Amino acid sequence: MTDVNPTVRPDPGRPDRRAELAVGLARVRARIADACAAVGRDRTEVTMIAVTKTYPASDVLALASLGVVDMGENRDQEAAGKAAEVAAAGATPRWHFIGQLQRNKCRSVVRYADVVQSVDSVRLARALDAAALANRDRPVDVFVQVSVDADPARGGALPGSADPDAGLDPVAEAVAGATGLRLAGLMAVAPLGWEPERAFARLAEVARAFRTAHPEAVALSAGMSGDLEIAIEYGATHVRVGSALLGMRSRLR
Repeated sequence: MTDVNPTVRPDPGRPDRRAELAVGLARVRARIADACAAVGRDRTEVTMIAVTKTYPASDVLALASLGVVDMGENRDQEAAGKAAEVAAAGATPRWHFIGQLQRNKCRSVVRYADVVQSVDSVRLARALDAAALANRDRPVDVFVQVSVDADPARGGALPGSADPDAGLDPVAEAVAGATGLRLAGLMAVAPLGWEPERAFARLAEVARAFRTAHPEAVALSAGMSGDLEIAIEYGATHVRVGSALLGMRSRLR
């Protein structure tokens, strides 16, 4: 990864923190490389997203100085200010918004996020498109969030559903047809109570059918700190890593 400003430096008051992050990063990169090798995939096929929610901007700057390009946040209230602070320090990571997105937050999110991984309705796709057209000079990459267990209460577009707002096909068509958006692929979170193998096998099945209609949308975001190897086995191109990289969070907000 080379598109990080090499002049960026982490918080000079926490050199020990940068060293901690370097160790975590090396371990995660090794895990990804080993997982790819185990299933005959090229390491360059998998992008690691550092999930920096609840961590300070100084950690983002330290990761950027270590060569990390992709950062993930899930709450606009936290992410907008952090992204501004990071930009003011001279870093230009690729921000992924990975949390549940409310339509009234689209205008704020598109001002810093290049990727939104949680579009799960036609109404949200339309709101995000309008915000992107009004506030950006290039499209937002979109992952349609899939409901692996087809439970509408959990969020995610529903594979095989005829629902005109929440069905996977209508949502994907809304994104693909939007001027301010680019359909990148699919994202999913393993449902509570499901073994990762079951969840990612189901996601891979959905992705195969999805690519028949959208052959350009090959990205697949799945897997986190505890199950990234299994996600890679089932075709993940993006893994979202928090605690394995940054350590356990002292508090959640």
